[in-house]
Amino acid sequence: MSAPLSGKPHVFLDVKIGEEIIGRIVLELFADTCPRTVENFRALCTGEKGIGKKGFPLHLKGCTFHRIIENFMIQGGDFTDHNGTGGESIYGDKFEDENLEHKHTSAGVLSMANAGPNTNGSQFFITLSDTPHLDGKHVVFGRVVKGLGVTNVLGKVKTDGDKPVERCEIYDCGELKSGDSFGIVDDDGTVDTYPQFPDDSDVNFEEATMDELAKVVNNIKDAGNTFFKKQEYNTAIKKYQKSLSYVNYIKEYNTSKRSDFSDADANTLDSLAVSCLLNHALCSSKLGWFDKAISDCSKALELDNTNPKAYFRRGQAYNLSNDTDAAKADLEKARELEPNDKGILKELDTVVKKIKAQREKEKKIYAKLFQ
Repeated sequence: MSAPLSGKPHVFLDVKIGEEIIGRIVLELFADTCPRTVENFRALCTGEKGIGKKGFPLHLKGCTFHRIIENFMIQGGDFTDHNGTGGESIYGDKFEDENLEHKHTSAGVLSMANAGPNTNGSQFFITLSDTPHLDGKHVVFGRVVKGLGVTNVLGKVKTDGDKPVERCEIYDCGELKSGDSFGIVDDDGTVDTYPQFPDDSDVNFEEATMDELAKVVNNIKDAGNTFFKKQEYNTAIKKYQKSLSYVNYIKEYNTSKRSDFSDADANTLDSLAVSCLLNHALCSSKLGWFDKAISDCSKALELDNTNPKAYFRRGQAYNLSNDTDAAKADLEKARELEPNDKGILKELDTVVKKIKAQREKEKKIYAKLFQ
């Protein structure tokens, strides 16, 4: 997936929240109508101008999104103070407005933050919805072409006021030349050749058959299985999360935009979701995240309350978190559904013996109290 030959500059922002890498935002810049504003932002992405007058590198790398308002916008670019009071343009402190004709018509609009007319510096924002009240007041100079999913994740972070609780950082940035890869697909040698976020994908969700869409989800899930076999559970979890995001996207897209979406298609997607959730649960248990494993299995059971594997894995997670009564109840339900499954019978036997040992221990403790 390569940058198009549009003739307009393209830049990228690689984003993480805390230490978790979220993904890449690719922006097309309107150099034909806002040349000075675009050159400022492009150079801030490459860092090619060196040190500014304030003594800081003129570079967005390491800069934060310091202000986030859900369903409105994400704001960054203050690489000096990281709080909205600083920053600096490549031309000096501030520069004049340039072409206020472009509108804030949708999510993904790139616009300059300011403190009034002709006060542009390095701070910018990306809209999360249409914001017409900003028209004529802020210079729109670009748009998101890939990575709206990243901006949506940023838009939902927990904030204190408008300030993100966790650090939301541009950990890398730069310019893409025509023919360069967008850099939104992990080259990890697996069959997962899809972007992290479905709306960045080249998959034709409108016309693809359910079999074709299911293959996409299964390819991503199979990549997770590959990492699970290598005991790389954190990476496997990310693949299972990604496969679930594709399932949810396909379901929402088909429900709202396709008249041929059938009950059979919905059942296919539910089955895929259950499989992904249970694989995710297994990884969570391997990592000691038993509450997450229990939550995953509960979500799976909401979709299919007769799934023995869901009861089994939730029972295992309850057992590992020492909630033996809940474990026993789930494992008995799993046995009811699969009476000859050796794994279920073995786990249930272990839990029953564990409960018995706990009861004996409690009896001895109480006996000593009354001696």
